[in-house]
Amino acid sequence: MSGQQVGQLRFRIDFSQPLYEQILEQVRSSIAKGEIALGDKMPSVRELAQELRMNPNTVMRAYQELERDGLTEKRRGQGTYVTSSAEKVSRFRTELASQYIETFMTQMESLGLTWDDIERYVRDKTAPGKGGD
Repeated sequence: MSGQQVGQLRFRIDFSQPLYEQILEQVRSSIAKGEIALGDKMPSVRELAQELRMNPNTVMRAYQELERDGLTEKRRGQGTYVTSSAEKVSRFRTELASQYIETFMTQMESLGLTWDDIERYVRDKTAPGKGGD
């Protein structure tokens, strides 16, 4: 797995996994966490592809999906920018958290754990000095 800084974005690319999905998920996460500020300019498709040593079509596909998500917007002749709408980012972050919780719950239930078991594991994991901090 390689790490690469491109502008304010930091990518960790695993070439054994689909590249488009990695770019998409890492940019989504950076926007949701606020690592990329509202209204910030994104690297151009060509620049990002060149820096990450991948096909521009791969980056373009991820950028198109980010635009469909409402997380980025194209400005004619200026490039791609992170949305300036805090509401869109907040809504996306809530949706993402909901998806993560659904996945987590499904996995825990597949282990045969009850809600009480899950709650106890989470409480133990997040207790200071027990691995959570």
